[in-house]
Amino acid sequence: MAVMAMSFFYSTFALSQTKSSGLESKKKTSVLLKKSEENSETENEQKTEETILRKNNYESATPRKLRQHGVGFGLGQTFLLGKYSDHGDDKITFDLLYSYAASYSFDLLIDGHMSEHEHKDQKFRTLALATSIKARLVEYDNFSPFVLGGLGFYAPRIYRDVDGENEWSQRKITFGLNFGGGADLRLNDNYVVGLLGQMHWPFVIRQDQGSDVKGYYFKLLITGMYLF
Repeated sequence: MAVMAMSFFYSTFALSQTKSSGLESKKKTSVLLKKSEENSETENEQKTEETILRKNNYESATPRKLRQHGVGFGLGQTFLLGKYSDHGDDKITFDLLYSYAASYSFDLLIDGHMSEHEHKDQKFRTLALATSIKARLVEYDNFSPFVLGGLGFYAPRIYRDVDGENEWSQRKITFGLNFGGGADLRLNDNYVVGLLGQMHWPFVIRQDQGSDVKGYYFKLLITGMYLF
């Protein structure tokens, strides 16, 4: 009887141990499955974000940063067109540039420049502060072509014949349009070089005496920017 009681107690204890280990094993398996699902969801989210970035052409070797300022210069040729060409010759000029990265696709670009052109006894002088929105068409690696357009303030003057005497036109500030395009190549996080072609079209400035000041000019520049 004692042996039978001990056998029954042992078998009952063993059965309870087996059930307990089975429950623990199920709990461990459940925890591992949850962790696996969480890791899988995280990987899927990361892949989805990468896919979205690729679709929007934002992926590059040196990713663009938002709310980034840039200062730089443009050096190249200014071509006088329309009536402006009657008062001056084309020449190499220097521009000051400022940019602000408002989004992954759009930048604010401000161009300040002044120059004086001569042709025989005629002269043309321009002073301008032009603002434009720069829209990136696509970004491949560190190379990005763009188009731009905007408005600005211009103060063109001409030195011309008025009743037999050469005189400067009246100093007036007018509004004007600008548009163009180009391409940027980002060397690293802080330096960008590129090309910029931009048409500047100041509105007509009426004169009390002599010919009105009207025309337009085109700038073809090599650009360099420092980003911070």
